[in-house]
Amino acid sequence: MSEAEIKSTEAAYQETGQEELGTKMPFTAHLAELRKRLIVCLIAVAAGFGICYYFAQPIFKVMMLPLLDALPEGRRQLIYTGLPEAFFTYLKVGFWGGVVLAVPVISHQLWGFIAPGLYRKERGYLIPFILFSTLLFVVGGLFGYFVVFPFGFQFFLGFTDETITALPSVQQYFSLALKLLLGFGLIFELPLVMVFLGKMGIVNAPLLARGRKYAIILIFVVAAILTPPDVVSQVLMAIPLLFLYEISILLVRMIQKKKAES
Repeated sequence: MSEAEIKSTEAAYQETGQEELGTKMPFTAHLAELRKRLIVCLIAVAAGFGICYYFAQPIFKVMMLPLLDALPEGRRQLIYTGLPEAFFTYLKVGFWGGVVLAVPVISHQLWGFIAPGLYRKERGYLIPFILFSTLLFVVGGLFGYFVVFPFGFQFFLGFTDETITALPSVQQYFSLALKLLLGFGLIFELPLVMVFLGKMGIVNAPLLARGRKYAIILIFVVAAILTPPDVVSQVLMAIPLLFLYEISILLVRMIQKKKAES
């Protein structure tokens, strides 16, 4: 298939869905479009990286605030023991900040790639799914930053005395904070995932209720994987996960009731 034919097929799929077009898009056209959209995403991430690296120091200071507030007066600073440590930490801040800034572009490219292969009804579900998943991820990250961080840092710094003092390093803190923020962002997606599975008929409220005891075990396993190897962090993540699981049961029950009434 020539390049002109591939572009013509892509344009047809952009204007219609598989429901209207009635034919399958050639594999070579899929690859060509995927490559084009990946390049756009990489350019967006690179641009976001440039912006965030320029502001890496103030961004990292905002990330450090919960820990700095928990440290004693006169010792509110982080250290770095290797000369390149701060430099590479700022590079990571710039990269992950660039990914966050590029999320709208990445979502748009993902939508443009997936939407042509969906039926009109399925496309109607996808946009709310992307919007709510982004919102829940942000809420989860904010919960970790404003609720879990202060409590957790106060607990860990409570072991300081006249012979023991905490000297957290820049790289260590960034890795810990990033892991927790991503972890809490992901676990807050649970209700949305359960709603999606409920709409697909894969799970229902009685099934989720009966499996509660197994879910509790799984929740603590997931919390152990997503948090550092300490009991406090695991519990701080497991508790909101338990609440989110119960909320998921209520939401799935509402979906079933709505289906029964329609």
